[in-house]
Amino acid sequence: MEPAAREASAESAPSAPSAQAAPSTPAPAPAHDGRVRSYVLRGGRLGPGQQRALVDLGPRFVLPWQATWPDWDAVFGRAAPRILEVGFGMGDATAAVAAALPDHDIIGVEVHEAGVGALLKLIGERGLANVRIVRHDAVEVLRTMVAPASLAGIHVWFPDPWPKKRHHKRRLLQPAFVAELARRLASGGYLHCATDWQPYAEQMLDVLAGEPLLVNRAAGCSARPPWRPLTRFEQRGLKLGHGVWDLVFERR
Repeated sequence: MEPAAREASAESAPSAPSAQAAPSTPAPAPAHDGRVRSYVLRGGRLGPGQQRALVDLGPRFVLPWQATWPDWDAVFGRAAPRILEVGFGMGDATAAVAAALPDHDIIGVEVHEAGVGALLKLIGERGLANVRIVRHDAVEVLRTMVAPASLAGIHVWFPDPWPKKRHHKRRLLQPAFVAELARRLASGGYLHCATDWQPYAEQMLDVLAGEPLLVNRAAGCSARPPWRPLTRFEQRGLKLGHGVWDLVFERR
């Protein structure tokens, strides 16, 4: 999840639908269940390119949240291994993964409209047909739209670390959510987390190691896999000497 969230394929290239399409993606439904959210919706200005992408490409590539599992084969027009991207920020890494893995389908989940518009813009520019977006709370998307044992991989890259101790309950990677993630992985599927905040990395490692369905692929933290692209946020941090920690666990 990059700054906006924190403060080839089996089909042909995307074609623009009618200009009658809705001007933006639906906002996430407000929460009334009393659950602590791991994100805060912030306002953000949409650039003209993002606005055009929401109008032209949103109807094809953005799925509304629903309380039942979609037919993902029908959504993507094929049967393929699928990767869930939780909180993709401005979408740079998601687009890079989609381009590098044309035989995989990517389901990106993000609550911020600017990030959705930015990823749609990249989808159009790069002719990516193997990406779909759900603009909604990732916890609810996982529970209602993703069947157990159906995913080849899950990426949770740079979630908000909520560094203040009183905010730690807002961190996304808590035992209950990790258990939900693990159950959605097929046997041998992987959960890949990354953070630039060492205390959060240590908590992630404890939580992931405590999930009985998962096994660590390394003795502790992993080296960054070559297929994980550097995000813009990460590159700036590395230039400043910040550390980055990758954790890759596999479904038993």
